[in-house]
Amino acid sequence: MLLMRGLVLLNGRVFTARPGEPRFDGGVAIVGDEIVAVGGDAAVRAMAPPDAQQIDVDGRTILPGFIDPHNHLAFTGAELAAVDVRYPGVASIADLVARIAEVAERTPDGTWIRAVGVNPEQFPDGRLPTRWDLDEATRVHPVLVQHMSGHHALANTLALEQRGVGEDVADPPGGRLVRDDRGRVTGYCLDAAQALVVPIDVDIGHHGPGFHDDAPLDEIVGDIDRASRAYLAAGITSIVDAQVTRRELDAYRTAREQGVLGVRVTAMPISSQLDDYLAIGLAGPFGDDRLAIGPMKFYSDGALTGGTAAFSTPYGPHGEFTGSLYWPSEDDFRDAIGRAHAQGWQIGVHAQGDRAIDRVLDAFDAALATHPRDDHRHRIEHCGGPRPDQLERMAQLGVWAVGQPRYFWDAGDAWLASLDAARVHRLQPYREMADTRVRFALSSDAPVASYRPFDTVLSAVTRTTVGGALIGESQALSVEEALRACTHDAAASYFADDRLGTLEVGKLADLVVLEADPFTTAVDRLGDIAVEMTLLGGEIVYEAARRTATSDSIS
Repeated sequence: MLLMRGLVLLNGRVFTARPGEPRFDGGVAIVGDEIVAVGGDAAVRAMAPPDAQQIDVDGRTILPGFIDPHNHLAFTGAELAAVDVRYPGVASIADLVARIAEVAERTPDGTWIRAVGVNPEQFPDGRLPTRWDLDEATRVHPVLVQHMSGHHALANTLALEQRGVGEDVADPPGGRLVRDDRGRVTGYCLDAAQALVVPIDVDIGHHGPGFHDDAPLDEIVGDIDRASRAYLAAGITSIVDAQVTRRELDAYRTAREQGVLGVRVTAMPISSQLDDYLAIGLAGPFGDDRLAIGPMKFYSDGALTGGTAAFSTPYGPHGEFTGSLYWPSEDDFRDAIGRAHAQGWQIGVHAQGDRAIDRVLDAFDAALATHPRDDHRHRIEHCGGPRPDQLERMAQLGVWAVGQPRYFWDAGDAWLASLDAARVHRLQPYREMADTRVRFALSSDAPVASYRPFDTVLSAVTRTTVGGALIGESQALSVEEALRACTHDAAASYFADDRLGTLEVGKLADLVVLEADPFTTAVDRLGDIAVEMTLLGGEIVYEAARRTATSDSIS
């Protein structure tokens, strides 16, 4: 009988991410794409084929591959090649204008200039940038600047003209065009109004922010390839793409066919497609371990950064923000949630403010009352500002939270200026969630925030802002809790925990070897931890340049 050649990692410090299991010295044995042994070196040697390749990791930490359960991989790939206007590199309106002018000088007239990551809430100007600011940079290029949240966009005058956006254009459902005190369109477009200025391939209407642009298929496939390679180098082996239309799904399928879909992808179809899926009787999970359809994605409110998150009490530096809701009709929202639930979908709903969270929990409650389901794992994406009573209700209903602590670093200083102390220090209240038995997972929401898992872990543990402030210190997680929330809990948040998320026999051999031990590294240096090796399905898919492997047999 022929034995499949295996791979053994030896002499490591193993963190399995299984709840309650301590770290230990040893390794992992792999045959094919599965783990066949986890334990001390002698035990894993005994379970490996005699001709297995062995790698001595020299005491380094071995842990499961990171899973990002709320991510936008294709758009991250696009942003990695785009004009970067993130703070603090661009720290004022003048900086933004200078950056766009610099790009315009080397860009042919008439060509669109697209920039990403602007965060005007951090600017000292005290106002939002406008189309007239961008016009100072160029009047011969249409310019589109995406907000760091992904929910808003700024266009210059030429871009507005080319997209047919004039002063008489009405606000679309679920969005708003910012106007000046004379009623003129400023070029700043909130939430669903993005679709008015972004050259759109798929229009999702009031179902979410309209960022599904008309990039050609080969360009999107290239974006997927670029992001996949970056993710593997960061130790990410699986992601859930939290807003997918036919545009992205077609690109993921093509990327897989071309061999450049480097990570496991589970797609969350946006709710604008609900009727299409119901018509053919399809509900997630559907697919295989490389590309699958998972939960359906809905939106309740907008973004906390930018003032469109829906809280029950206004917020903002001057109390000017009331937030907005994507679905104009609460009855329609509740009906759509109910129909998706009845069809068997797991559901994830974007909700930041407590008013938006109330709407989500009411819809889940009604759906479960009509069609009870013991293990639905419905999710609230972000779950930024839940009240204590809402956490109790989430626990009772079995609703998960999927959060993004890296927001504290990027946007926390603006939040401190926009929210009262009672609310700001309870944003993303992970300690309260744990205490009330609300299940949660951590994610990046890349490209909104850094895709690197140790940036997420760092922010979950420290909760510091780029300006050095601390937000909700009592809500901080330990390193172990944060790592588990990025592996075991992340897998469980979309029903992948039967095959991913922990190092144990029978699971897929997705794992990471780190250059430093996160349990002994100084907390403020967690973000510096590098990945030495990433394995996906037992195959080494990333290896640091200085790493050398031996091929000695173990017999």
